[in-house]
Parts: sequence; structure tokens; C-alpha cells
Amino acid sequence: MAVPAAFFAVFFAYPVAAIVRRGLEADGVWQVGRIAEVLLRSDTRHVLWFTTWQALASTALTLLVALPGAYVFARLDFPGRQVLRAVVTVPFVLPTVVVGTAFLALVGRGGLLDELWGVRLDTTVWAILLAHVFFNYAVVVRTVGGLWAGLDPRQEEAARMLGASPAAAWRTVTLPALAPAVAAAALMVFLFTFTSFGVVQILGGPTFSTLEVEIYRQTAQIFDLSTAAVLTIIQFLAVGAILAVHAWTVRRRESTLKLVDPALTARRPRGVGQWTLLIGVLVTIALLLVLPPAVLVQRSLTAPGFGYYRALTDPDGGVFLVAPVNAVGTSLSYAAAATAIAVVIGGLAAAALTRLPRARSRSDGRASFAERLVRGFDALLMLPLGISAVTVGFGFLIALDRPPLDLRQSWILVPLAQALVGVPFVVRTMLPVLRAVDERLREAAAVLGASPWRVWREVDLPMVRRALLVAAGFAFAVSLGEFGATVFIARPDNPTLPVAVARLIGRPGDLNYGQAMALSTILMVVCVVALLILERLLPRSGAGPAGGTPVGRGGEF
Repeated sequence: MAVPAAFFAVFFAYPVAAIVRRGLEADGVWQVGRIAEVLLRSDTRHVLWFTTWQALASTALTLLVALPGAYVFARLDFPGRQVLRAVVTVPFVLPTVVVGTAFLALVGRGGLLDELWGVRLDTTVWAILLAHVFFNYAVVVRTVGGLWAGLDPRQEEAARMLGASPAAAWRTVTLPALAPAVAAAALMVFLFTFTSFGVVQILGGPTFSTLEVEIYRQTAQIFDLSTAAVLTIIQFLAVGAILAVHAWTVRRRESTLKLVDPALTARRPRGVGQWTLLIGVLVTIALLLVLPPAVLVQRSLTAPGFGYYRALTDPDGGVFLVAPVNAVGTSLSYAAAATAIAVVIGGLAAAALTRLPRARSRSDGRASFAERLVRGFDALLMLPLGISAVTVGFGFLIALDRPPLDLRQSWILVPLAQALVGVPFVVRTMLPVLRAVDERLREAAAVLGASPWRVWREVDLPMVRRALLVAAGFAFAVSLGEFGATVFIARPDNPTLPVAVARLIGRPGDLNYGQAMALSTILMVVCVVALLILERLLPRSGAGPAGGTPVGRGGEF
């Protein structure tokens, strides 16, 4: 536990505390009244209202659109099902900057809708809501569909034989069993949209601002650290509450359901209703999930002779100190370093959680000390999901500025920020597998004279090797697309791909816009390749660490 705890203390708690202190302390005195002052401002109330309203609307719309897809992937067997499952997951691993850019190419100025019908949505809330549905469709399909596929269909069939109609059987048998999964998926979609930054920053313009966007604006543009500190505290408390409720729903689902092999529950579509539903889901996927990336690629190729891609090699664009194409190599190297850090820290944390005693609650119903210790350490690892990435990035600049932690000029600063986001994914991927290893195997190896290190190498490692590769792959994809913290600490001569895309979009001119589309396409291709590799590593059955749900920002794995 010591190494992960020290890592989080130095590179997470210290920078966040430093920026909060800088914002709320004056002459050694804490300005507690500043919190009430910021909360009572009309612009703050407007940001809080819009953040909550758009998150609720995005969650409801995502559930409405994605639940039919969850049923189709869970219960219908059709040609190309596995390929389509990978296609559905692609948007979820795409960086938010790429998602915003793709929808900008579809619904923005000069986009496909603008050219065909003169319709622009990039300055309306509909663009944000549609992008959020695009981004979180896989959360519902994988979370709800993964559980739906494991439910025994004979229970619903028994209700039908006892006289229940199809609707009544589904409402009384299947829906109660799915409720925890639907609640967990809804909470995670709400979390992702509540903390949305890249999508709102690109599509919302100056009209719409979530808490995360407002923290960035107060920090980077207005330099009002006290307001940013108050908003950071509000977001942290809100996200902490969401994660606590989500953890409760996951524990409830795991403790009350008995599942069957998903391979036995899927059947070929039968009847007009199932075929109509399948066709409707396929059309939805084509229009909502495939069309925006396709338009993005098409826009990047509109210049003759791959002109936008060739322009990426020109360092005289006035936006960067180096050629924009250099961002590709920079991002890959940073993501590789961040993945190595995340795997080491997350692997140690997962091993610690596995070795800690999982004592039962006391007879009076209260948690034992060991149980509280496990939950507290596990919560510590999830804290980066509850704090604004913008706050972490700016905190790096003002906290890690003096020896022995003067890292402002060091290349390792960006991978450290990216690794903070990757560690929770590594822990959530490896923990179920490590806990599934039979302790008697370790004890037998120890009785035969193996050292603890050899027990790990000979017993644990062969069984968790695949989970380790999956964890590394997802940490790499997430690190590659990290934007909120990196936008502050990436140096002008070494921009990452998301930062380069955002800077190009923020400057006028068709050339800058086309280069942004080209860089976004490159970043999307890299993420898709990583996903396809991971899909080959993931177990095909319902068992396993990632059999039912995607590995995502704070989600269940």
C-alpha cells in the first residue's frame, strides 16, 4: 500500500490542496466566506444548473437510445455480432477532443448538415447531448447488456407459461433483475456527462459551460483561483456522492444475482418484432456512432492530394513551435511512459487490496476495521475521478515548482498527470482476477519453499497476464486522450495530440480546421487499433474481469 499511497499523496493530494489553498487563503487566513460568496453568484448558479440539467438529459437520452441495443447484443445472435460490438465500443475509448471534433464536422459550420440542409447545431445544447449519447452508448450496452446476457431466459419463459403476457413477464421478472445494472449505467453516464470538458469546450462555445469548463475558464483565462477552488470542491463532493451510490448498486448486483453462460442465451431473431428491433438498432448505430467519425475522416481528406495531412509536417503554421505531426510521436511516448507508471502503481494497489484481509462485518452490522481499511484505500484510488483534471494540471504547475519536486521543465510531468487517470483502470481490471486466484495455490507454493516473489511469478502472474495486458491497453488509450490536465502542462514544443487538436480548432482559417480534422483522424485510428487488440485479449464468455462491461473512466470493469 505504501508506494501507491505515496504516489497519490505527492502527485494528487499535494497539487490539489495547493491550488485550493492558493484560492481560499489570503495572508495566512482561510477565506471560508468566499465559498458562500461564490455559491450565491448568479453565474455560478447558472453553471451548476446547466451542468446538472445537461447531465440528466444526456443520461435519459442515452438510456432511451441504448437500452434496445443492450437487448439486441444480449439476446439476439446474428452475423457480425462481435465486429459490431467492437464498433459500438470505439466511441467510448475515443478522446473527448476527437468526439467534439467529429460532431463539429457533422453539425458545425460547413459541416455535413450545414451543407445539405443549412442546419447548424454546434452552438446549441443538442450538439452536446448527441455527442454525449455517442460517447456513452457503449456504457449502457456493455453494462446492461452484459448482465442481460447472463440472465436465465427460462425464468421469463416460466412466467409466460403461467399466463403472463410478454410485457408483464418482462416487467415482473427481467426488469427487477436488470434494475441494478441500469442504475449503475445511468450513474456512470451521469458522472461522465457531469464532468464533461472536451465535448462542451468544443461544441458549447461561449454559451454553455459545465463545472469543468468553468474551472478551466476561471483558472486559465480569468485567473480567479478562489472561484476555481470553490467550484473544484463542489465538483469533488458531487462526484464523490455519485461514486458512493454507484459502488452500492454494484455490490447489490453482485450479491443478489446468479448468472448463466451468456453463450447459451442468445438466439437467432424470430418474428417481425425482433427483426424490426434489430434493424432499428443497426440504423441507430450507423447514424449515431458510425456517421460522425466517417464525416471526420471525409473532412480531413477534402484538400487535394492529402493536403491537410501534408500541412501537418509544416512547422510554420504559427500555432506550434514544431510541426503538428510531431504531436503523434510525443503523444505515443508520453502514453507509453504513463502506462508503465499506471501499471506499476495500479498493480501494487491491486495486489495490496487482494492481500488485505476481507473480514466480514461485525455481528452488530458495523464494518470491521479491516473492511473499512480496504474500502478507504480503494476509495483513495478512485479520487482522481472526483477532482477536476483541470485543477490537477494547474496544481502541478504551482505545487511542483521547487526542489526536490521542481518538475515544471521535466518531460515526466505529462506522463505523471496521465498516469493518475490510468491507475483506477488498472486496479479495476486486475483486482477481480487477483481475487479469483485460489489462495491454496499460493500456500502450496510457499509450503514447497517458494519465496513470496517466486509465488507471484509462478502462480499469480501466469493467471493475471491477460488482465495485465488489458489493463495496460486501456491505460494507454486513456493516457493518449487525456486533455484536461495536459492542456496546462504540455510544453509548446511538445504538444500532445488532444492539445494540438484543441489549439488548431481554436484558431480561424480553413487550414487550421483541416489540420485539426487530420490530427483527430490520426488519434482516432490509434485508439481504434488499441481497442481491436484489446478485443482479442478480452474473454469471449461472460466470465472474467471484463466479460460484461467496458473498462472506462470510473466505470465497472
